[in-house]
Amino acid sequence: MKTLLLLRHAKSSWADPARADHDRELNHRGEKAAPVMGRFLHKQDLIPDLVWCSTAARAVQTVGLLGRDFADDAKVIYARDLYMAGETTLLKCLHQTHDDADRVLMVGHNPGLESFALQLVGTDDNRFCNDMAVKYPTCALCQFEFDVDDWAQIGWGQGRLIRFVKVRDLHVDQAVAPDNISSENAGGSANT
Repeated sequence: MKTLLLLRHAKSSWADPARADHDRELNHRGEKAAPVMGRFLHKQDLIPDLVWCSTAARAVQTVGLLGRDFADDAKVIYARDLYMAGETTLLKCLHQTHDDADRVLMVGHNPGLESFALQLVGTDDNRFCNDMAVKYPTCALCQFEFDVDDWAQIGWGQGRLIRFVKVRDLHVDQAVAPDNISSENAGGSANT
């Protein structure tokens, strides 16, 4: 069994219009959101064995702010190919993952990350698919499970979408049970 976590980077700043897109950093809201998602991952025992991360400043900062558990426990691979990558590139990176890693987190960008997630969803109707298709906001996370032993075996339509979580659904000061995260209380937030 393999678990894949897809995290869109936290909200980035447009304060300096002359700055190259790759170099845009997180804004204040993004700096607050990433640790919230990191605490959620920790509470749900979803600390990854390996992190694939875009080299864009906003993605690198997001990983850095997820929390100390990630720095201590997960190997991070920063890949320029993941910057604004489409679904085919994301799948190729996933296929290169060493099989010793059972839980992998990919931190990237829309629209590629959302498209990748939607193509991984299996044929079973899933209560989270509609929410994800409507909007995959910054710092949102989806969790997939695959009944495979080898990452290279993963293909389109084989994933079981376990959850889709938005930071606005999480309560910072209390433990969040999986049942509290549903398509019924999910809402969108602004994209960048």
